[in-house]
Amino acid sequence: MEKICDLHTHSIFSDGTWTPSELIDGAINAGISALALTDHNTVEGLPHFIDAAAGKDIEAVLGCEFSVDYEEKELHMLGLFIDPKYFPQITDMMNDVMARKEKSNIDLVESLTKAGIILDYDKIKGATPSGKVNRAHIASAMLENGYVGSVKEAFSRYLKPSAGFYKEPKRLAVWETIDYIQSIGAVSVLAHPFLQLDEEGLVKFLPKAKEHGLVGMECYYSSNDEKQTADSLRIADEFGLLYSGGSDFHGTRKPDIELGVGKGNLRIPYDWYLALKEKSK
Repeated sequence: MEKICDLHTHSIFSDGTWTPSELIDGAINAGISALALTDHNTVEGLPHFIDAAAGKDIEAVLGCEFSVDYEEKELHMLGLFIDPKYFPQITDMMNDVMARKEKSNIDLVESLTKAGIILDYDKIKGATPSGKVNRAHIASAMLENGYVGSVKEAFSRYLKPSAGFYKEPKRLAVWETIDYIQSIGAVSVLAHPFLQLDEEGLVKFLPKAKEHGLVGMECYYSSNDEKQTADSLRIADEFGLLYSGGSDFHGTRKPDIELGVGKGNLRIPYDWYLALKEKSK
């Protein structure tokens, strides 16, 4: 059977519900040969991920999913194959980002409370193992308190910026982030491009991204339809980008997505992992 990989997952150190150890064991049980942990804007879980994979028949890919700004849009940039010696530097770099995120979260909860959606931010934060909160945690609290019928409804009605409650915090600049990922010998991959850009926007974005060192694009992704996957592969070829793929697994936070297979529509070749690894320094 062909070996497979999954190069986009999340743990309890951002908005996932599985520990790094559970991710490793789950991936092995799912027949995955290489697994990346790419928590949002943090590398805090990666030492645990390294320890969990030690001596086991799996390649642990050390990563991070950076939230970046591009023309006032939020894009997500994966940094893969991060050398552990850069963990302290990345943590220092992200401290200001996380402080801005914290203020944004508090302001969001206060705005919702004024609208009659009563939430306790300290309780939400206390329930997260890492103490890091994002909108997914707030959506879960809204669901638990009966204000919405699903996390998806929370985002569509209240938590997207256009709803008027959420003010986006200042993010990292996209070009500087790609430059930084390259400077530490890691590999930059544009995550789920069609969640954030249409084809016209993507084609406009990629030339300059390539100039700054973008290496790959997530062509296989859980929410892609057949056309989006085909378009992703075609555009990656046009711009000389390597293919990447990931489930964006979050555990019970996204119960319809499973490790390695996403919604049953994924089988990411292990060769894609090997090709990306070749680009790391």
